Amino acid sequence: MSLMSIDIGTTGCKVIAFSAEGEIIAQAYREYPLIHPQPGWMELDSRDVWEKAAAAIREVTAQTRQDPVKALAVSSQGEAVTPVLEDGTVLDNAITTFDSRTAGLERRWVEKFGREEILRITGVPPSHITTPPKLLWLKENKPEIYSRAWKFLCFEDFAYFKLGLDPAIDLSLAGRSMMLDIEKGDWSEDMLAEIDFDTNRLARVLPSGAEVGRIGKKVADDLGLPEGTLAVAGGHDQPAGALGSGVIAPNLAMDATGTVECITAAFTEHIVNEKMVENNFCSYPHTVEGMFVCLAYNFTGGCLLRWFRDTFGQQEVAEAKERGVDPYEIILANIPDEPTRILLLPHFGTTGTPHLDPNPMSAILGLDLATKREEIVKAILEGITLEIKLNLHLMKEAGMDVKELRAIGGGAKSEKWLQLKADIFDREVLALDVSEAASLAMAMLGGVAVGEYKDVQEAVGLLVKEKKRFFPNKEKAERYEEMFEKYRKLYPLMKQI
Repeated sequence: MSLMSIDIGTTGCKVIAFSAEGEIIAQAYREYPLIHPQPGWMELDSRDVWEKAAAAIREVTAQTRQDPVKALAVSSQGEAVTPVLEDGTVLDNAITTFDSRTAGLERRWVEKFGREEILRITGVPPSHITTPPKLLWLKENKPEIYSRAWKFLCFEDFAYFKLGLDPAIDLSLAGRSMMLDIEKGDWSEDMLAEIDFDTNRLARVLPSGAEVGRIGKKVADDLGLPEGTLAVAGGHDQPAGALGSGVIAPNLAMDATGTVECITAAFTEHIVNEKMVENNFCSYPHTVEGMFVCLAYNFTGGCLLRWFRDTFGQQEVAEAKERGVDPYEIILANIPDEPTRILLLPHFGTTGTPHLDPNPMSAILGLDLATKREEIVKAILEGITLEIKLNLHLMKEAGMDVKELRAIGGGAKSEKWLQLKADIFDREVLALDVSEAASLAMAMLGGVAVGEYKDVQEAVGLLVKEKKRFFPNKEKAERYEEMFEKYRKLYPLMKQI
């Protein structure tokens, strides 16, 4: 027996089969390209996405004949939307999260409801990245496609639809869209009435882990799945990762370091206040029943290290190739142990929370003739981490005090960075023995649905294992607190320039 996760991201799809003990039995990955028809536009060909996802499923099922898949769940990126016909025909590419064509269209909702009321109803701050502005753009610019479409689907519900099931979306992914009424647990007619949109043109909303349906013979034969495999509602990728990291209680947060640096904190109530609105924080359903999550993030996360590698690190790249190791292992090997004298604003692309500034300002300050290359590398790590500390500070002011962070992603492989985070955050940072947290969460949801685990709490207790705990060095934490007091003043000053 195995439990399958299907994770549909922005640039690729990952499929993994887990044992009931959380071990990976088989996995496959397929990439697909982002399409840029015009500057600032970012689309995905949803047909290509499903073809790649189906190929990955077949590769995994070919390796699980001795451990047939009993249940599956889908995690996915948020906000992106695909118009489809009832027969499965895709009418147009999906407009992805950070497509800029919708910039300013969210004002229609802000003028009608106000920012705080939108957060109260839907759980997310108004933004052009949300789904209603994408629907409005299609209505105004591609009216024929808009009027012909049977449903408009995000990638989780699109995947279930392609699996031959009545499309369904879980509460956490619906909560990313600015279309969910959190109190009702269903689509917000008020938000969608603003563009005369019928909520029947969206997928049904289910709690994470609820039964979506069983895979029929035709699709099962095509993909190598057992007929009758149970499909359950999954989750938006960040709260899915939080569940897979064991973030199922207040005061805990997942720290995911990949291209984007993202904190996902869990709490037990829907928090709406002035600080939440002011700092563009969200408060939407978790993949755990009765809980909510808040996301704080910086889009220039691990990709800033990649920028350094590609721009200044060719010597390390060549050495890593010769030695057969990761280039970052060499780049980070000799960074200084002590805090630097450099302040780095890590906004080399659109900022995340709290600013959500599409025209950001970045900077490296404090260089002199004695500055060494290794100090600049450490300043990159410090800058990324100080930006997240700023978010943690603002989250606490809004009523969410994170006391422990659980690290996943590529950055969690570096013990130096994890210790630096503990020092800068002045909080414990826990490295997990979990390589694919969002995917593991989908296996947990499937396992609960078929009775392998009593509930997600039992699944977390069995499958989420601590690898190493990093404690803050008090002396360094004090020095970083002094640095933080300067850092938090820096962005407003630089924006004046």
